[in-house]
Amino acid sequence: MNTDPIADYLTRIRNAVMAKHKVVEIPTSNIKKEITKILFDKGYILNYKFVDTNVPGTIKIALKYHPISKQSAITDLKRVSRPGLRKYVGADELPRVLNGLGIAIISTSRGLMTDKEARSMGIGGEVICYIS
Repeated sequence: MNTDPIADYLTRIRNAVMAKHKVVEIPTSNIKKEITKILFDKGYILNYKFVDTNVPGTIKIALKYHPISKQSAITDLKRVSRPGLRKYVGADELPRVLNGLGIAIISTSRGLMTDKEARSMGIGGEVICYIS
């Protein structure tokens, strides 16, 4: 049993990026699906596919690399709120990652969203992770 599935999700992506893999497979859950959609919408991954043939299901994520320099679009993934220490912020305390170049994923009462979206809606929540 995995005690922190989001940290496992981020670690699998981080390891695949460091090993220069093109595709990574991750066991699925609803929160992982939402994080994957945000990563795709913000341009950090090339594509994704939800495969629900077996019982837990999997997410296949195609990682994005620069065609010439072979650098990944994802340079850093950091888990902020964890099961042992949750990190909640108000609307006026939302973090800025790399002075606005990265994103923070926030779990709010209206679902998962980026820090910029939460700031524009004026709501706070739990800071899940930083991505740059």
